[in-house]
Amino acid sequence: MKTSDFNFNLPPELLAEHPSEQRDESRLMVLNRRKQTIEHKLFKDVIDYFEEKDLFVFNNTKVFPARLYGNKEKTGARIEVFLLRELDKETRIWDVLVDPARKIRIGNKLFFTEDESLVAEVIDNTTSRGRTLRFLYDGTHEEFRAKLKELGKTPLPKYIKREVEPEDAERYQTIYAKHEGAVAAPTAGLHFSKHLMKRLEIKGIDFAEVTLHVGLGTFNPIEVEDLSKHKMESEEALIDEKTAKIINKAVEENRKVCAVGTTTMRVLETSVSSNKKIGPYHGWTNKFIFPPHDFGVANAMITNFHMPKSTLIMMIAAFAGKDFVMEAYQEAIKEKYRFYSYGDAMLVL
Repeated sequence: MKTSDFNFNLPPELLAEHPSEQRDESRLMVLNRRKQTIEHKLFKDVIDYFEEKDLFVFNNTKVFPARLYGNKEKTGARIEVFLLRELDKETRIWDVLVDPARKIRIGNKLFFTEDESLVAEVIDNTTSRGRTLRFLYDGTHEEFRAKLKELGKTPLPKYIKREVEPEDAERYQTIYAKHEGAVAAPTAGLHFSKHLMKRLEIKGIDFAEVTLHVGLGTFNPIEVEDLSKHKMESEEALIDEKTAKIINKAVEENRKVCAVGTTTMRVLETSVSSNKKIGPYHGWTNKFIFPPHDFGVANAMITNFHMPKSTLIMMIAAFAGKDFVMEAYQEAIKEKYRFYSYGDAMLVL
């Protein structure tokens, strides 16, 4: 498989700048792999495709407000700092991206508050835009994290050109988000409302939660034509023993196991053994799933509509079949489905 096999022309007006008015009233395209059929529904209709004791597996990571703005020492130039990963809690060292990067060198200081209570010093260059910062703040770790939250903005994807709005703090977060650590939302989960979750519960559908702290690496463009040479960035993942038991029971009983999102699918495929059992897992995954791939756990999945040549569309193609997925995407464009993070959803059965 080649990267160019997953290219298509996406009209820019189909990129969703805002979420749907109600979470569960976004549109839903339903793909049936066995029948090779495509249906057009609303997301709240997802309940009609599942029975009692079927299982939904969610990614309960929580997005933190990772985008900060600081001013460079002496020049006062405004610099965007995107927090990626805390490397050392004690010394407050973080991996970040900076923009514009050409102005930021080792030894530079950035000031985030007028009273200079939060300052960062650049201590290393990691990539063309990547830097390692040491934050200087007089307070406890909890107070420092609270300060970052106070100053940070919701890290909407770059394709959204508008300013961050107050509703984004809530809408760019799943309603079941628990464990803070993601710099991008697991967007398939954004379609679930409290009302829909209650309806699923009443129907007797089971839930399980895993954690994968989504990093920006998920969205990195693939710069090689041969997919086997692409390397994913690592993301932290967690499955506890209780969750592993719930998933294994559903698999043993031949229930539907629906992975909500590509991030959930990555965790499941990272932790599954050769005998199709899920084990407890806490570590890092850089698993890249592309066709052909033998999926070990989930037999259904929910996802959004992804960008051309992205690792995400490649995973969907591995699950549903490349030709079928590319046909479905042409149908989505014709029917004016909304794409990407705040866009519409797809259910693959």
